[in-house]
Amino acid sequence: MTQLPDTPCLLNGDLQPLNQAKVSVLDRGFIFGDGVYEVIPVYRRRLFRFDEHMARLARSLDKLRIPNPHQRDVWLREVRRLVSLVPAEDQLVYLQVTRGVALRDHVMPEGITPTVFLMSNPMKPPAAEQRHLGVACITARDFRWERGDIKSVSLLGNVLARQMSADHGAAETIMFRDGWLTEGSGSNVWVVHEGAVLGAPRSEHVLEGIRYELLRELCEEEGIAYNLRPIAEDDVRTADELMISSASKEVLPVTKLDNQPVGHGALRGKPGPVYARLYEAYQRAKESQSI
Repeated sequence: MTQLPDTPCLLNGDLQPLNQAKVSVLDRGFIFGDGVYEVIPVYRRRLFRFDEHMARLARSLDKLRIPNPHQRDVWLREVRRLVSLVPAEDQLVYLQVTRGVALRDHVMPEGITPTVFLMSNPMKPPAAEQRHLGVACITARDFRWERGDIKSVSLLGNVLARQMSADHGAAETIMFRDGWLTEGSGSNVWVVHEGAVLGAPRSEHVLEGIRYELLRELCEEEGIAYNLRPIAEDDVRTADELMISSASKEVLPVTKLDNQPVGHGALRGKPGPVYARLYEAYQRAKESQSI
């Protein structure tokens, strides 16, 4: 049996050890997966792109008709309170809001209080070897539900997809729906073609990662073309470079896809120059965009 840590967490505003926190078995997050979440990176105890995370949280809550339990400043106070108690400079804050506790019924009940849970763990960034050599990924058909734009706690499809890559010793599963790129099981996917960074367009099949806008800003800063458009599976397999991005990975080069090297010529199977520029720009952004 896994020993749970006694690190502090916040449950409905109450500070308590993580291994003692409990919710009702009738919480709709437990019964239905009826809730949403965010993961906020923390660097040197400062929150990275906090307002962007709050905006996405609000969008997800609105789409599920769950009232936002806090205003922005209250969220900021609560997150900072928790971060100050965790003995690590760099952290990942997990924030979850469910519809709340009610008798089991598929219909959304009215007038119940959302359940709010926050925990924070030390960040485990990609290893230096992964940045130097890149990572391997596999591909799969995107078999998840149709509302990937909601950052829902209902993640069984993502769990199954991620386990597929874990079973193959790979870092991520990159998914396609009807022959078009959507995203990874826990990351966004970026294609570099003739020096331009390409991403899948915003849609109900793609979660708009916080790095969507961030990479656009970094590309503009670096003078790199950036475009969101439908990307065919063949374009992914013949890309000059592939990258994945997420809160924990930041931006990470993919150098092998389905056991085949990514890229062309001397850079085949190696991290490329566009990745190198974006990674360095990302490190600068961590200093300037954290509060």
